[in-house]
This record gives sequence, structure tokens and C-alpha cells, in this order.
Amino acid sequence: MQIGMVGLGKMGSNMTRRLMRADHECVVFDLDADAVKEMTDEGARGASSLEELAEMLEPPRAVWVMVPAGDATEKTVMDLAEQLADGDIIIDGGNSYFKDDLRRAERLDGTGIHYVDVGTSGGVWGLERGYCMMIGGPEEAVERLDPIFKTLAPGRGDIERTPGREEKDGTAEEGYVHCGPTGAGHFVKMVHNGIEYGMMQAYAEGFDLLHSVGRYDLDLADVSEVWRRGSVITSWLLDLTAAALLKDSGLSGFGGFVQDSGEGRWTVQTAIEEAVPADVLSAALYTRFRSRQEHTFAEKVLSAMRRGFGGHTEPE
Repeated sequence: MQIGMVGLGKMGSNMTRRLMRADHECVVFDLDADAVKEMTDEGARGASSLEELAEMLEPPRAVWVMVPAGDATEKTVMDLAEQLADGDIIIDGGNSYFKDDLRRAERLDGTGIHYVDVGTSGGVWGLERGYCMMIGGPEEAVERLDPIFKTLAPGRGDIERTPGREEKDGTAEEGYVHCGPTGAGHFVKMVHNGIEYGMMQAYAEGFDLLHSVGRYDLDLADVSEVWRRGSVITSWLLDLTAAALLKDSGLSGFGGFVQDSGEGRWTVQTAIEEAVPADVLSAALYTRFRSRQEHTFAEKVLSAMRRGFGGHTEPE
């Protein structure tokens, strides 16, 4: 299948590579000409502008936008819409606020251009592991994009099936799911990231306690490793923590400054709007705010996990 990719950062470039490995034709654009050249050297077709990208694609066209959420996404989607036509699809695969999806889709209403929102999880490991995708938008457009989603997704792999799952149809076991109409994908991804904050905070506080106790001289690399083997708290986040502690048990390479992507804030804000208690998620978000003022070992653990899955670095 042919697809356009706008935004060739860590995830956009690796998603393009994964698609090309499966023989999809990718037409790419980025404001950084060097990023475009890198992809064209690997087999993509490069465009020097959104207008040229649209001209290089065959109707009905599909363009995946993978740029930072907020003003950059807003401008890209609207500028791109001017180059597209009835039957084309714009996919926002970044970390956009679901209410922005509703507004953008409304602005595109009447143009015939479909808007699809895809909450994408996988970080810098997605090229090899695949990307978990939570999708919102019109069913017709989502179905047309199925070959793209299937390629980007991790597939069933060796994960044991949930008992009784064989009686339920769908693509969730493949690592992608159509959650519902416009905004549903980014809404589910928003809550996913809120949960991520809470899980990371629980690990961080636990390791802080292990690190701080004076009674025992604990090898935290060994503790994290044994927890990976059959315990009820095993997870990819624990895998990343174990790797970081094995490399540097004191996490001296991490300052403890922990950024938030925005989705944690939106999750808490939505919980307030819906009057849903979210004590853990709220506390985890506030801890990230505090980390910018004082740094504990817990915050270094958070920073280590964040760098592990997303390649996020701390501000200078």
C-alpha cells in the first residue's frame, strides 16, 4: 500500500522503515531535509513540501502525520488538508488531545477528507517490537488503512492468549484496535499514558525504599532481575529498570528531572470533568512536577525508565 509520512523523528522514521520492510511504498516529508535524505537513501520517496508529497501520492491518498502534539500538529493537519481532496485520509499518530481531534474533524467536515486519530505506543523500540495502536475515526477509513496497521503492529507473538479470547473476533490480539469514532483512539491512549505514570511511580517509590533502607545492603540490579522471573509485578517497565540498574546501580547518569508529555495532565483533567477518582494517576503527575525542584532516587528511576522506552533525555 502507498502512504505518506510527515514527520521523521524517532518514531516517524522507524515506522517508515517498518512499513518499507513489508514493501509498502512510503512518500516522506520533514522540515529537516537531512531526515528526508536519510529515508530516501533507505528506499523511500522524498518530497520537499506538503504540496509535492500530495502530488506524489495516488488518490485516494493516505498521509500519516507524526509531529509533536499541539501547534505543530494543528498547522500540519490544516496545511495538509489544503493539498488533499474528497476520499483522502489524514492520520494523526502523535500524542494529541482527543478534544483537538473532535475539533479538527469538525473543521474537515464537508471536505470529504477523513480524519483518523491513532494513539501509538512503542517508542524507540517499535521498529523491532512493533507499535501498539489505539484507533479512532470513521470505519470506512480505518478499514482501508488495515494493511498499514497490520504491518506496524507487533502481531500476536508469543503472548499467551487470554482464556476465552478465541470466541471473540477483532484485531486487538494483533496489537491494534478500532476503539470507536473520532477521538476515541487518542482518548484511550491518553488514559494508557496516565496508567503508565502510575505504574512508573509505583516502581520508582519501591526502588527508592529499597535504596534508602540502611538495614540491608541490597543489590538493586539483582532485586529487579529476580522480580522479572515469575513475580506478579513483571512488565516491560521493570525490564527497562533492571537494564538501567545493571548498567549503573546508583543511576548516577540521571539527574532525576522527569518531564510529562501532556497526556498525564489531560487524564487527570478528564477525571475531574467526569468526577472519576484518580488518586494514583494524580499523585504520579504531581511527582513529576516536584522532580523539577528536587531529585530523589525515585525520580532517577523514573528518568531511567523514560529514557529506556522513549529515548527521552533530560533538559540541559
